Parts: sequence; structure tokens; C-alpha cells
Amino acid sequence: MAESRNTNSGSEPLRHIPVMLGEAVEGLSVQPDGRYLDGTFGRGGHARAVLSRLGPAGRLLLMDRDPQAIAAAQAEFAADSRVAIRHANFSSLAEWDETAAGLDGVLLDLGVSSPQLDEAARGFSFMADAPLDMRMDTTRGESAADFLAHADEHEIAEVLWHYGEERHSRRIARAIVQDRDERPFTGTGQLAALIERVVGRHEPGKHPATRSFQALRIRVNDELDALRQGLDAALERLKVGGRLSVISFHSLEDRAVKWFIRDHSGRIQNRRSGPPVQAAPARLAAIGKAQFPADVELAANPRSRSAVLRVAEKLS
Repeated sequence: MAESRNTNSGSEPLRHIPVMLGEAVEGLSVQPDGRYLDGTFGRGGHARAVLSRLGPAGRLLLMDRDPQAIAAAQAEFAADSRVAIRHANFSSLAEWDETAAGLDGVLLDLGVSSPQLDEAARGFSFMADAPLDMRMDTTRGESAADFLAHADEHEIAEVLWHYGEERHSRRIARAIVQDRDERPFTGTGQLAALIERVVGRHEPGKHPATRSFQALRIRVNDELDALRQGLDAALERLKVGGRLSVISFHSLEDRAVKWFIRDHSGRIQNRRSGPPVQAAPARLAAIGKAQFPADVELAANPRSRSAVLRVAEKLS
């Protein structure tokens, strides 16, 4: 999915373009009679490509936490007997009875999708003033506005630093707490203006609120914990020889995926000091190195510029 920085400078929203479509689906090594799960349906770009490679005996499971994405999936795929659809976070994929038979492949396209970015009312982007929501699943949980209304200065600063790597996190958090008593933060424009006032503009072509908006989005949606749970669940449900194909859009996500594959590779992870650590049995093998969008994709879809694809195969 597209990352949280909106690169469209015009008035027209960018259309949804699946990132690294060919590479991600090739990574799954789709078999006509296989059973595959797309845990982040979005608007179905990757799902369509997988389904096109399945035969009558194939099965495609679709999940998304966003009700609008699920509505789109129902409208397009509900009539296809090979497809099953579930409104849920991919972190719970092992709880779905459809996955109990085992999976030949799991595809995860992380982060926020282009439709979510381009619909101002969702509150993911600071390019237009809108309610400060940021929830991927609008049916549950607290919004970004709710979080900023009750969190103390230290908690806000920690979120901005750990999830956004924002070096001005303490200054921004202090300003939020000072201003919110007089005027609670309810709009994206209001928050973006405060951050710009506090931080100033120092990076050409990059709004000073970019890192803070990413951090709040990750916190509101509990994205990193969901990713860790989803990777564990995918490993348990994959059959031997099954593939895991994951597209990340920022270093925190990619680091989690990279370390997950490494930690299940059977390699000894010794520290410089301390006794040797016994290697756990290998359960995953990385397929090639990390992949990045080709120049032609970058030119056609600027939102793909931060994408990283990692593929792994489950071992016996």
C-alpha cells in the first residue's frame, strides 16, 4: 500500500496502483490449485493478479481491516466460488477457519493505501483539512484526536520518536499539550500547522508533519504489533514450501520483517559478548535479497519510492 506521504501536487487524487505487483505475486510462486491469502486487500490489485493464476480448484482468501476495502472486495469477488472474504486485521489470520487447512502463500502489502490517503475525511493526510481520525478500521478503536486529547506529554513524545523517528518529538509534544486545553486537536490542518510552526521547514519537498503523522497513524492502528502477530500467524499457517511475500514502506516495518525472517532462518545469532546461543531449527529461508521498485515503476507511481519487498519460504 502507499505510504503516508501524499506526493500528488495537483488537485486530482492519485489512482490506486498496486506497488511491486509483478514482483510480489511472482514471489508467491502461485500454483493453480493452491490456497493463498491476501491479508491487505486494499482495492484488490494484488488479489486480481493472484486470482488470474488460480484454476477452478484454487482458493483465495481476502482480508482487510478497512470496511470500505471489504465492501469493494464483496462487490467484485463475492460471486466467485474460489474466493472467501473476511473483515479483520491480518494479525488474526490464524483464527479464521479458512486458514486451518494450511496456506501455500501469504501476501501482505503494509501501511496505508492510496484510497485511504486520497479520501480526506479519513484523516491520514495533511494535504487537506479533515477530521483527525487515522483509523484503518473506522468501526473500532480511538482516533488520533482521541489519543492527543488524553495522552500526556511524555507519551506523545515517545510515540513521535519511536514510530516516526521525529527528532523534534519533545518540542512538538510540549506544544500539543500546551495548546490543547484552549483548543482540542480535531483537524489534520490544525495539527500540521502546529508542527510546522514548532519545527519550521528544513527539508525541501517534505512537509515537517510527515514523520509525526506517520507515527500517530502507527500508534492509532497498532501497526507494528499487528505486523508481528501477523507474521507469527502466517508462519504457523503456511504449508511446507509455502511463500511469504511482504511489502513494507518504512524502516520500522521492513526491519521487523527482515528480523523475523532472519530469526527463523536457523542461523546462530551470537552477540559480541556472552556465551554462544544455540541455533533454533530453521523454519524460513529468504528467497533472494530485498527487492525495490524498478525505475519505470517509480516514474509511474511516486508513492512506490519507499517500498521494499521481502520473500521467504517455509521449510520443513
